[in-house]
Amino acid sequence: MPILPVGTESNIPYQQVLSMAIEDRSSSYQDLVSDNNALLAVMRDKGLWETYSGPRIRQTLQIAKQTAQWYSGYDVLLNPAIDLFADAWFEPKFVAVPIILSQQEILNNEGQAQVMAVLSSYMAAAERALEDAMDSALHAAGGGKQLTGLQTAIPTANTTGVYGGIDRAQNAWWQTQYFNVQTYMAGVTQVTSTTVRPLLNRIMTAQSRGKDYADLLLMSPQHYEAYDAATIAIQRQTSGSLGKLGFSTLEYIGGGKRSTIVLEGGVGSDMPADTTYGLHTDSLRLRYHPSRNFDTLFKGQGQAPIDKDAIAQYIGWAGELTQTNPKFNWKLYDPTPGS
Repeated sequence: MPILPVGTESNIPYQQVLSMAIEDRSSSYQDLVSDNNALLAVMRDKGLWETYSGPRIRQTLQIAKQTAQWYSGYDVLLNPAIDLFADAWFEPKFVAVPIILSQQEILNNEGQAQVMAVLSSYMAAAERALEDAMDSALHAAGGGKQLTGLQTAIPTANTTGVYGGIDRAQNAWWQTQYFNVQTYMAGVTQVTSTTVRPLLNRIMTAQSRGKDYADLLLMSPQHYEAYDAATIAIQRQTSGSLGKLGFSTLEYIGGGKRSTIVLEGGVGSDMPADTTYGLHTDSLRLRYHPSRNFDTLFKGQGQAPIDKDAIAQYIGWAGELTQTNPKFNWKLYDPTPGS
């Protein structure tokens, strides 16, 4: 039997309490995180949280289609070689939130019930940090070690840079769309209660095909306020799942389409000001590793740091936001609001 460092024996029950408490709550972390972010909530409800395996996340893309041929009698049926599919690849990103109790806190709260009371506060704080980290990353540019967010997935400079291992400049089919309020419609120079619906109507008509269109509109406070004012006489909060989760929502009906509008932004948010993201949510995926989906990093009893009189555990996640078809995703922005 291995000899344990002095004091370690007394830590073991509390290491088990710590890890068991996190394991008990970890099954709800996916809902916890997604319920804090409208995009993740919609993707979860659509089953677009998908697992991956291997060192890279590979996303299969259909980049072309076969050509149908009308024929009569003995016409030759053509069967040309065609590259139908390609792969985008993404590096998985890793995030961890620590939960740690010092030996002083343990001694001051001896007994499992008292330790659990202290631990609950620490876990609640860690869960809030996890929610904030994922939400912030989704609205930021990301890259490097951080999850790739919407500012990179649906950029203003849509013809530059490499995304998913594919050069946007060389592949027009891999480009999302952007609309500058200053130049998009004649006579319109900013988003107001008068211009917001005509702008959305034109964009939704232009950026749709059949059932493919932006079904979720994430609006900064400036755009949301303009739309709210435009529909004040007839506005209704949507009765769908996002409204029930507590998001500030409105319903867009126009251009032959119906979409949910969600207010994004606020204190500490990375949502760009004076911006609307039009998201075709069916074309987005949150790919995650099945062994690291808001799970504990250390199995069993957690860890006792070698240089601290404490016990620690982590909530960890690994994955990336990916895209399968950028054609129907777009960004509306006002570079000089108020002009």
